Amino acid sequence: MWRTGPGPSLRRAARLCSSTPPKASHTNKLRPHAEKQRRRRVREEGILSSQHGSAEGKAVKWSEKQKIAYTAPTPPGAKKDTSLPFPSCYSPEYVESSWYQWWEKEGFFSPEQHERLPHAGDRTFSLCIPPPNVTGTLHLGHALTVAVEDALVRWRRMQGCRVLWVPGCDHAGIATQTVVERRLLRQTGKHRRDFTRDEFLEEVWKWKNEKGDEIYHQLRKLGASLDWSRACFTMDPGFSRAVTAAFVRLCDSGLIYRSEGLVSWSCALESAISDIEVDSKELSGRTMLSVPGYEHKVEFGSMLSFAYPVEGHDTEVVVSTTRPETMLGDVAIAVHPDDPRYQTVHGKHCRHPFTDRLLPIITDSMVDVELGTGAVKVTPAHDHTDFVLSQRHSLPRLTVIAGDGTMTGSCGQWLEGVKRFDARQLVVDALVEKRLFRGRKAHAMSLPVCSRSGDIIEPLLRNQWFVRCDVMAKKAVQAVEERRLEIIPEYYTKTWKNWLSNISDWCISRQLWWGHQIPAYKVMLPSYEGQQEEQWVWGRSEDEARQRAAVKYGLKPDAVTLTRDPDVLDTWFSSALFPFAMLGWPDQTADLQQFYPNSVLETGSDLIFFWVARMVMLGTELTGQLPFKQVLFHSLVRDKYGRKMSKSLGNVIDPLDVIHGVSLERLQAKVKEGNLDPREQLVAMEAQRKDFPAGIPECGTDALRFALCSHKMQGEDISLSVAQVLSCRHFCNKMWQTLRFTLGVLSENGATLETIAKSDPKLEETRCCSSQHRDQTCTPREIHQTAPLSSMDRWICSRLHSTVGQCEQAFEAYELHSVTSALYSFWVHSLCDIYMEYIKPLLTQQDQEVVLTTDAEHSGDARQAAIAVLYHCVSVSLALLSPFMPFITEELWQRLQPFAPEAAAQTSLCLQPYPRSAQLCGQCVRPARPRSSFASGQRLAL
Repeated sequence: MWRTGPGPSLRRAARLCSSTPPKASHTNKLRPHAEKQRRRRVREEGILSSQHGSAEGKAVKWSEKQKIAYTAPTPPGAKKDTSLPFPSCYSPEYVESSWYQWWEKEGFFSPEQHERLPHAGDRTFSLCIPPPNVTGTLHLGHALTVAVEDALVRWRRMQGCRVLWVPGCDHAGIATQTVVERRLLRQTGKHRRDFTRDEFLEEVWKWKNEKGDEIYHQLRKLGASLDWSRACFTMDPGFSRAVTAAFVRLCDSGLIYRSEGLVSWSCALESAISDIEVDSKELSGRTMLSVPGYEHKVEFGSMLSFAYPVEGHDTEVVVSTTRPETMLGDVAIAVHPDDPRYQTVHGKHCRHPFTDRLLPIITDSMVDVELGTGAVKVTPAHDHTDFVLSQRHSLPRLTVIAGDGTMTGSCGQWLEGVKRFDARQLVVDALVEKRLFRGRKAHAMSLPVCSRSGDIIEPLLRNQWFVRCDVMAKKAVQAVEERRLEIIPEYYTKTWKNWLSNISDWCISRQLWWGHQIPAYKVMLPSYEGQQEEQWVWGRSEDEARQRAAVKYGLKPDAVTLTRDPDVLDTWFSSALFPFAMLGWPDQTADLQQFYPNSVLETGSDLIFFWVARMVMLGTELTGQLPFKQVLFHSLVRDKYGRKMSKSLGNVIDPLDVIHGVSLERLQAKVKEGNLDPREQLVAMEAQRKDFPAGIPECGTDALRFALCSHKMQGEDISLSVAQVLSCRHFCNKMWQTLRFTLGVLSENGATLETIAKSDPKLEETRCCSSQHRDQTCTPREIHQTAPLSSMDRWICSRLHSTVGQCEQAFEAYELHSVTSALYSFWVHSLCDIYMEYIKPLLTQQDQEVVLTTDAEHSGDARQAAIAVLYHCVSVSLALLSPFMPFITEELWQRLQPFAPEAAAQTSLCLQPYPRSAQLCGQCVRPARPRSSFASGQRLAL
């Protein structure tokens, strides 16, 4: 945890006064930390460099668009009225009104509607949304997950699959408890310990019920087609029962055990925390930092050296440490057995200057002779490597820092109760007084910081519950090697194998009140009142645990006294059960039998260890099956400066601010509401001022989703700018104006496509010209009997056929950026820029100079065919775009329906069959482009 270089021994490498400098290789290994810090400083300086200059150069330039409100009286859940006049311009507020409530009320997102689909198939497609923390709000990183998953879900649903996409929220133990504690302190002046556990939990549930639905509101605004009837919260009674069952089963199988071990401890929270909740703060040297609970800043990034006199010898061993307060817990000094500098002191002792303890000088090959002097202080209760040394050499483990961050009584009265970083200076002063201090110098190091509290992590020795991971990890690696589990992109398989092959046991105890209380009970036996060794049992209930204890110790149940462990389980433990607990496990429910294993897990690549690997391990162990067949990782979303979007940097953007628009003042107010230090707040607010001097424009949900899916997921991190989203809003307007033109043409003709088709037998059905395809219909009834007559008609149909094929291939490969690129190119370049320019004079009955290339073009059939082809291209394109842009495509598709040749099979576009290239015979849509007399570059004004 305390990383100062390439390996654990660097944490407290000891030095003699005459030690040689580190080799170049050591310096090289430290460079990544320094380089990371340098890049961050460059980015921040780039943001601040023109702090007092104009922000107009690189800012998002936009003008306020006309906002149109949908005002027709529509009760919640009722279908939107699309018979109203078609607005003159695109307005997200108008388009996105009412549709989601109708979809949800009609049950379109439920797998039960599958049976009503004429094109229903036998395949199922299931997945869970990575459950966001109930404490927070979604940012653009979450929006990427939603956009990608919903595109896949809607595509599979339109293909006729039985689809289940389950929403959920994580109870977020530490984050939620911290938020509520701060709220109570602010409102009542009371700390958590001033309440009973039940009283505090009542306050947490009250807060959750007030604030917990904000994420669900955001998901609905993003258009996520989730089955809300199956929404799952990790503290729901059913889910809690699954967590208890999992813990008991793993205990019974010996995969969960209780042991004393070192854990990452937050003194501010007074709890062990997960690795995912530890941030590494890179220090290049001496740095003063603010620490919770301290009035003044504390110094870090310094290496201090002091001497241990060798008992009975006129010599000393100098050791170095970044944490001098821990020397009160030193129990030995270790050297390498082959190091010639210490051959004469093997087996000797040094006397501790403050406790008078004798510290043995031990030999161990773990010590690196090339680092410092090759002698290291051994503090087993406060360092992970030293803990291993203590196991190998049967050394005592002396805890000198308590859970609240104060020094323990074993340090002596002069330090007992003193806060650890205050004790640091007292120890240094005492070493100087005893003439044992040997110097201080700047030292590059990685400082572990609690992401929840900002506290400095302290490794502490605690009795905790651990999950034994080695065997389960081997099975997870084997599943990937045997191709039973596919990881996409494939290059993550190496990361997967490397991490799981070196995995440690997982501490799952948390010293919190909010969470799943561990279903384990300490046993007090009547005949062993003075028992020293802890005895534990577990059970799905206290009665079951009592029965287990009675059987285990040969007693009557009423003779057993049980005390439940007050700790709760790590949030990641319950999250690891999500793919099957959400379906009703441990009961063999219909959902579990039908939708487990899930088809795919889609999530950010940063969760590969903390969530994905644990789901695979626990899912395989508890259900006998892998929890999903594929894992699809998308890249991380970064801001335009290359910084990861993080609340700690103040650069997160609420997707609702992009959808609805927001002022610069409101953006900066959100930054001020956070807990950023002054410099980070300055950088965040300056970046906002430069990027959004006029705020963020209203872009709409469809534009945001399309922009997110237009980035290549399986590659470099995504640098998303609002300018890109605004460009996609312009595409929405292009679609809107295309439909406005199309509907105008259809209205002027006063006939449906069916009437047009029946007016000419050649439009009713056209057979292939190729003899080998005589039995195929080029333009079957499913695409409205569209018979391309002119070469231009044939060309645009060939482009549509090609686009459908590209979408099919790219969707199957999860290359959504290729789908969006193909659809944008067809609509803008092929349909609008070329085909509509060509047919506009014909359809609007203007004088035309178009050079006609076939006899058919001289007849009245040319106009009717052009109308049919235009309708066909637009309606098919809307279906192709529906998974990405559900609101605008639904709105426009519904307005096309009065002109449809036959009633649609379903009332909503989201349940229509997804277009397939097999619907068209590609050989009969030859990509010929006719000659035309309109000037190159001339475009239809949309």
